[in-house]
This record gives sequence, C-alpha cells and structure tokens, in this order.
Amino acid sequence: MRMATSIDLSRRELAERVTGDLEVTLYWSPRDDSISVEVYQPSTDETITFRVAPERALDAFYHPFAHLADQAEDAIEIDVALGAWHMS
Repeated sequence: MRMATSIDLSRRELAERVTGDLEVTLYWSPRDDSISVEVYQPSTDETITFRVAPERALDAFYHPFAHLADQAEDAIEIDVALGAWHMS
C-alpha cells in the first residue's frame, strides 16, 4: 500500500482492494455526490482515476478496465496512457 502524503477531504474511501500489482480504490465525494474509481500501479507510480454512475460503482470497482472502455473520452481523467501500464 502506498502512503498518503496529504488528506483529501473532498472524497471518502468506500473500498480498497489489491490485485497483483494494482491497487483499486472506490471513492465518494460528498461535495457533488459523485463516485470515482482510482487504479494505482505502485511499480510504475501511475494512477488512473475515473467517475462512475452510483448504480455501477461496485462493478467498476471490481472491473475497472472494462468500465474505462465504456467511458466517453472527455469524461475520463487519465494521469497516464493505458498503453504504459504493465500487468504482473
């Protein structure tokens, strides 16, 4: 697990899981009642974050890359290109 360097009060962690070399976290933002999924790869220090509809939150949490394929390009906040990800 990575150490948080600052506390983001704008969102709250709902769930977290680690699979292989990926850390997947589900967040809720009380400011706008939005749900987001963050996928972090510690080996490359790369993160992808995207919003998801509340009714699809758990599905996106367990299958984040399937949901990324369904997202409109302008609705995705990507810190790195998907092609740069390395699966262990």
